[in-house]
Amino acid sequence: MKSPAPYLPAPSPALSQADQEALTDLYIRGTPANTLRAYERDLLYVTAWKTARFGKALDWPESEAIALAFILDHARDLDDAPEEDIARQTAEMLIAQGRRCSLTCPAPSTLDRRIASWLAFHRMKNLNNPFGTPQVKQARSKARRAAARPPAPKSQHPITRDVLEQLLATCRGSRRDCRDRALLMLGWASGGRRRSEITGLGREDVSLKEFEKEGLVWLSLLETKTTSKGETPRLVLKGRAAQALVHWIEVGEIRDGSLFRPISKADRVLKRRLSPDAIYQIVKHRLKLAGLPEGFASPHGLRSGFLTQAALDGAPIQAAMRLSLHRSLAQAQKYYDDVDIAENPAADLLG
Repeated sequence: MKSPAPYLPAPSPALSQADQEALTDLYIRGTPANTLRAYERDLLYVTAWKTARFGKALDWPESEAIALAFILDHARDLDDAPEEDIARQTAEMLIAQGRRCSLTCPAPSTLDRRIASWLAFHRMKNLNNPFGTPQVKQARSKARRAAARPPAPKSQHPITRDVLEQLLATCRGSRRDCRDRALLMLGWASGGRRRSEITGLGREDVSLKEFEKEGLVWLSLLETKTTSKGETPRLVLKGRAAQALVHWIEVGEIRDGSLFRPISKADRVLKRRLSPDAIYQIVKHRLKLAGLPEGFASPHGLRSGFLTQAALDGAPIQAAMRLSLHRSLAQAQKYYDDVDIAENPAADLLG
């Protein structure tokens, strides 16, 4: 991908041009593509905010006053603010530019992410960050607490086994159906894969050596949100999920390159890689065909559904995490807790 200039390391007098280019390339190769995109998107927002608020571009390093103003502007609802309020005027300009959705106070996680991206580029440039001073740190902490809200689920409902079966029932005999069946079953049965993990798979990441004798298909993820390159363990598919994937590889004639690809209106398999956003469209389409509301679940429902079903079936959480690759036991435990409390006999004391 393109480097998010001008935010990557600034030229250093101590480095030759070749070394400077090598350093920039190292940052790009050493940072996941999704993270780089998030960094650039956040920095574009911050740049637009400062331009609208102060009529100036970002400084490197940025001043403490600017950092504090950024926090204050994003720490309150602006719907009831006077029209002459500078924070409201700035927000309205950002809304007009399509960089902000509303005057409502952004979620604390959104503010934290934008600040984290801002700080990341300060580190890349070997500069002191403006958010480390006591006053700014305290303001940031207070803003987080003042705007605290229950975390919104990434998917309205988990795609548990019964829901998955309804989606699979809409996949009949076309190449598109074969692809979607394999994609949904792989995304669910391999531990609840994220969109980028599904679309990032190549044919070379799938081993069929044990399929004929053992019925097993092995997957090698290059990296995930919680694992680095080379540290991701192999994952296994078996039974119907393995069969569906092998069938797609045969029907789609996937000999090399991307595993999942777009399908033309003429039901022809294209060569380019399926985009992560296409996974959202596929899930939305299958929900509609199954007679479920389009907003019933998102692709993350495959991940939450896998863990929820594991809890319902009594699978040990450690076994589920070996496939889901959750790094945090507390995070995975949330899905088990929802199931456990519903089955808790103390909930039936009144009869």
